[in-house]
Amino acid sequence: MRKLMIAALIAAPAWAQSAAPADPMVASSKRLFLIVKDDIVRTAAMVPADKYSYKPVDGVRTMGQLLAHVADSQYEFCGPVKEGHMVRKDVEKSATTKEAITKALNEAFAYCEATYAGMSDGSAAQTVNFFGMKMTKLGVLDFNVGHTFEHYGNLVTYMRMNGMVPPSSQPRK
Repeated sequence: MRKLMIAALIAAPAWAQSAAPADPMVASSKRLFLIVKDDIVRTAAMVPADKYSYKPVDGVRTMGQLLAHVADSQYEFCGPVKEGHMVRKDVEKSATTKEAITKALNEAFAYCEATYAGMSDGSAAQTVNFFGMKMTKLGVLDFNVGHTFEHYGNLVTYMRMNGMVPPSSQPRK
C-alpha cells in the first residue's frame, strides 16, 4: 500500500500539469461560450416553427427575433476580436423562418468559435475598440458570453410560458 501511495504522489504533479490547458483563461472563456452556444442551438431546434413568432407582450422581441439577434451579436462581438472591426450581418432583419434563423445561428456560432482558435492568454490581453471603449479581446468575448446568456434567459421565460422545458433544465446525456 505504501508503494502505491508513493507512486501516486510522484505521478500527481505530472497528471496535474497534463490536465491544465496551455491557456487557461481562454479555455475557461471558451468553455462558457460552448455551454451557452449549446443551450441556444438546442433551443432553436426544439422550439416549433409556429412559436418563433411568439412574444409575451407587445414591445419585446419574438422568439425568432431573439434567436436572430443572438446570431447577429456573435458577429458584432467576435468581429472586433477576429477582424479588428464589427461585422454586420443583419440576421434579425433578413431571416424570418425557423430554418433561416437556425442556419444563421449555426454559422454565427462557428464564426465566433473560430475566433477562440489559436488565441493564447497573451494575445487575449491585447486591446481592441469595442463600442467606443478599449477592451481586451478576452473581455469582449466574455461580454459576448454574458450577452448571450442574457438572451437565453429571455428564451427560457418564453419557453416556460409555452409549456416547454428549456435545454439547460433538461437532463444532460
